[in-house]
Amino acid sequence: MLIIYFFLLSYITITTTLSLDTITLGQSIKDGEKLVSAGNVFELGFFRPGKSSGRYLGIWHKKDGEGTVAWVANRNKPISDSSGLLNINAQGSLVLRMNGTNDIVWSSNISSTSLQNPVAVLLESGNFVVKDENDNNPDNFLWQSFDYPGDTLLPGMKLGKNLVTGLEWFLSSWKSRDDPAPGDFTFQIDYRGSPQPFLRKGSKILYRSGSWNGLRWTGTPYLETNPYEFVSNEKAVFYTFDIRNRSVPAKVVLDSSGGLMLLKWIDRTQTWEAISTGPIDQCENYDRCGSYASCNIDKPPAVCECFEGFTPKSPGEWKILDWTEGCVRSARLACNHSDGFLKYEAVKLPDTIHSLVDNNISLAVCKKLCLSNCSCTAYANSDVREGGTGCLLWFSDLLDIRILTLNVQDLYVRVAASELGTCLLSIILFDNGIIF
Repeated sequence: MLIIYFFLLSYITITTTLSLDTITLGQSIKDGEKLVSAGNVFELGFFRPGKSSGRYLGIWHKKDGEGTVAWVANRNKPISDSSGLLNINAQGSLVLRMNGTNDIVWSSNISSTSLQNPVAVLLESGNFVVKDENDNNPDNFLWQSFDYPGDTLLPGMKLGKNLVTGLEWFLSSWKSRDDPAPGDFTFQIDYRGSPQPFLRKGSKILYRSGSWNGLRWTGTPYLETNPYEFVSNEKAVFYTFDIRNRSVPAKVVLDSSGGLMLLKWIDRTQTWEAISTGPIDQCENYDRCGSYASCNIDKPPAVCECFEGFTPKSPGEWKILDWTEGCVRSARLACNHSDGFLKYEAVKLPDTIHSLVDNNISLAVCKKLCLSNCSCTAYANSDVREGGTGCLLWFSDLLDIRILTLNVQDLYVRVAASELGTCLLSIILFDNGIIF
């Protein structure tokens, strides 16, 4: 009878732990215990990565267990033993401390007097939030783990920046598989000009996804599996993705070697499968061919080629496949309406840091605006939907362009009239009201 009693007590304890998704005042989670989201999708608990001797508080997909952790609280301060304890105080701040010494290891460092009954909840999305017990409005969350990404972007998380508060959402790699502290690589959106994501090692740009064209980043035409959203206004600039089939987990991960992967979970093999990875070839190396040149991976070994109307700046270096200095104009621009444009189809649009966007004008007006400004070097539609709308203008050398086979984006590069055919020249001049 005593044995049966202890068995039932053990069973009740386990099932209570597995169904718990909330920490309330007076409760805590200690090492060995877990929070589990209501639908058993995510878990929060303590773990030890790889060969590390340190303990960390993290969140992971329940199907995968602690194999690949999506979020880590104390990235920079591991706990040396199993004395970790997480609770929430009356001000709504999460506090991770070492039981016994009471030393604080990590804190959400947010407090409020407006919450009547603060609780911390692990949501089905994997977001760990602090809120009032009776308020489920996301806009009123006091704190959320989604605001502090690590190396993983989950569906619903943002990549970008809150322009009002200054809070930035970006990925940072782990130092190694054994150390979740921020490593050498970051993936974040630069919101200057037309916003675009960059993969960097330290301050060096390694890869650029391209600007947003209404459907996807111009350099990632293969990303069509899931619905994506890009928002750019006076309050925020951010990108987020979702998954059509919620039963198949997916995530974007920046690994410790700088690889960027979109992964989905395969139940049959119980592993994560890469849907896409990046960078995938040498043409994705940032500014591989220098200015006014395109990279075509289907033309090895000389993958770089100057645009029409441009020649290699250093012909000798170009011949030995050193394209660093790029290309220069064969003929100077007249900086008037005699200049024209050459169309390049299916390309990854150039770096847009020095660009301007107007989503409310036509491509024809966009062209006239470019011709009216001597500093304008190219133009394109800012949105490819509905046959193409909006205007994107460049005001610097054109960098980091590649030829694509799955894209519908066109680029119009400004050249001198002497670089255009006679027939084409007549058409361009006529279009601009110049009759001769």
